[in-house]
Amino acid sequence: MKRLDVREAGFEAGFAALLDMARETTAKVDAAVAGILAEVRAGGDAALLALTGRFDGWAPADATALRVTAAEIDATTAGIPAGLLAALDLAAERIERFHAAQRPADLELPDPAGLTLGMRWTALDAVGLYVPGGKAAYPSSVLMNALPARVAGVTEVYRIGGAQAVAALAFG
Repeated sequence: MKRLDVREAGFEAGFAALLDMARETTAKVDAAVAGILAEVRAGGDAALLALTGRFDGWAPADATALRVTAAEIDATTAGIPAGLLAALDLAAERIERFHAAQRPADLELPDPAGLTLGMRWTALDAVGLYVPGGKAAYPSSVLMNALPARVAGVTEVYRIGGAQAVAALAFG
């Protein structure tokens, strides 16, 4: 790792070079992501599956294989040690109760003209959640992301990541 010291004579040049390097990297990432978004927009599920194979090393047979089933969740849960599962269950119950208390109530207001005015809160069709899964697993990230989504009415979970996942959410 290169170290810069503001007290040294070459600091300004070194810092400028560091910023230029970051800009170059950002431009490359932007171009790569734009290509992925365009590919998914044009190619739909086929492109999504191909990109998942390329980036994640997993080649699902079709788009339905991306959905996480209740049986898969149950099988994974069965492998968790009892003490850890109890702690996760307690955390989940608390998180879900907290977010359920925040959910706004529907409102109906009779109008003197005989109309009923109101607003209704409905479930979201889809949400994207980021759960880190690289070098370390963080169950708390799953709980803090997924439980508010469940309280909001989300019922389906898909295993997909990266820019192709964002494109799938954006373009359907």
